[in-house]
Amino acid sequence: MNTAVTVERLEADAPSTDYDPYANEVLDDPYPHYEMLRELGPVFYLTKYKAYGIARHAEIDPVLRDPATFCSSAGVGLANFHTTTPWRKPSIILEVDPPMHARTRKVMGGLLSPASINRMRAMFEREAEELVDRVLAKGRFDAVTDLCEAYPLRVFADAVGIPREGRDKYLLPYGDMVFNAFGPVNERFKACLAKAQDGAIDWIAEVCKRENLTPDGLGMQLYKAADEGLLEPEEAPMLVRTMLSAGLDTTVFTLCNAMLSFSRFPDQWDLVHANPSMSRQALEEVLRYESTFHSFYRTTTREVEVAGVRMPAEQKVCVFIGSANRDPRRWGETADKFDVTRKAAGNLAFGTGIHGCAGQMIARLEGEIVLAALARRVKRIHLEGKPVIHYNNSVRGYTSMPVRVEAA
Repeated sequence: MNTAVTVERLEADAPSTDYDPYANEVLDDPYPHYEMLRELGPVFYLTKYKAYGIARHAEIDPVLRDPATFCSSAGVGLANFHTTTPWRKPSIILEVDPPMHARTRKVMGGLLSPASINRMRAMFEREAEELVDRVLAKGRFDAVTDLCEAYPLRVFADAVGIPREGRDKYLLPYGDMVFNAFGPVNERFKACLAKAQDGAIDWIAEVCKRENLTPDGLGMQLYKAADEGLLEPEEAPMLVRTMLSAGLDTTVFTLCNAMLSFSRFPDQWDLVHANPSMSRQALEEVLRYESTFHSFYRTTTREVEVAGVRMPAEQKVCVFIGSANRDPRRWGETADKFDVTRKAAGNLAFGTGIHGCAGQMIARLEGEIVLAALARRVKRIHLEGKPVIHYNNSVRGYTSMPVRVEAA
């Protein structure tokens, strides 16, 4: 694939490149490409997609914190919902801007606040311990299906309150479709959409209905918020669907990236194994080093200048989160080193600002609990074969990861 920088510069004085962030060979190992993008300059132009790109932490952070200038209501994917008809109804939390955003985000934020989700900790810890028992008994297992998918499919889906039947078959294809939609309408997205249309979309719509939710789950609490007038009645099932995608796939891929990182860097696992209480700090380094999200979009609401580059209104801007989290301008000369002793606060793995991932707190809680449970019981994680990447337009994880664990 040719990703050479063209000599010609755009009228806005941004370097241009034919780099394709969605090509399989890029997704196999995006980090050398991110270094190339960062070296192009603070802003560049993606000729293949007619979008500006930003790959440095210093420019991405303020863009994500300025929804008045860089909006989400035009969609967080490549398509501009202001100028083209969306292929689906936009999300009422992710793809809306203030003041509408504040109302739905307040309800969802309260539901997924640290105080609220900490009430789930005991149940999450119990399930994590039982899961570790099972994988230790196996010794050799697929980290993706037996751990990274199995855990959130049980605990998070239970917390939302949806039925258990059908989860394994439909939940992940639905989330895969949602996150693929943040990129272009490529063959990957088309195949994913076709798979989701083969039962997953209808199943999600059915299980998110009030009558199918458990009385004490997070989903039912959204319906109760509608009863209290905090939401419109039709918004409750939409937010249940949003919750399922926001809190499930992010956790699956975060756990995948954790297992791979610790198998590749056993010295770092030794530190966590010796001190399981540092699991939360270690998780933050996983999020920084192997970002869950890799890219998504914002859209300019007016003509604006970023780092000397002028952009017109209604211009798509791709923010490369995975690159920002490896930017040596932010993380120093060891940016490409996995170091669980690092203070990784400020990583952009789940975005930032008012549109930061709604499910990030529960994803972090689940990740911390699983790592702590493993750290107490597992001395070493061995990679037994080449992991199989799960190709997605926006998030990065794995389809299969054969591992062997040694009990402590």
